Amino acid sequence: MEAKITYFETPGIDNTDAVLEIVKQRTQESDIRNVVVASYRGYTAEKAVQVLDDLRIVVIAGFAHPTMENLAETFSRGDEKLIKSKSTVLTATHLLSGMGRAMRKKFSATSPEEVVGQSLRMISVGVKVGIECAVMAADAGLVGTDEDIIAVAGTRGGADTAIVVRPVNSQDFFDLKVKEILCKPLNW
Repeated sequence: MEAKITYFETPGIDNTDAVLEIVKQRTQESDIRNVVVASYRGYTAEKAVQVLDDLRIVVIAGFAHPTMENLAETFSRGDEKLIKSKSTVLTATHLLSGMGRAMRKKFSATSPEEVVGQSLRMISVGVKVGIECAVMAADAGLVGTDEDIIAVAGTRGGADTAIVVRPVNSQDFFDLKVKEILCKPLNW
């Protein structure tokens, strides 16, 4: 099999439209119908529900900012009504933080979750976040573990990464399969 991977020169929001077009094209070539989208402020979620309107979209919303301790209640940069009417929104603690972050704060100890997260960041931040979101969606029962999905994520806002994955529940994390990298930034 031969496949195309798109590499973006820089990470971030400027790649969002291109990422969503790549996802749309890939779903038209396959039977993939579930797309998981990381979106903390709503920008990527709003774009996704407009461009990928014939697909089932799960938006993963977490902390409003990685260093904040309160979960985001609303989307500040997107049409919340539109997003919620055309997707399923999951607001939850990030898979690779939670207890690990608590251990670091309390005991100044590095957790296995943090090691996994840092290891995935060597590929790209978007790959780490995409994998994390796919597992969070599976844990919530919003995507199955018996079919491939596409995960869309980014670096510091917007989308710059899309991957095809076979999600798993968190207790089976190391059985997750990244089947394709559709696009990612070269530098992050």
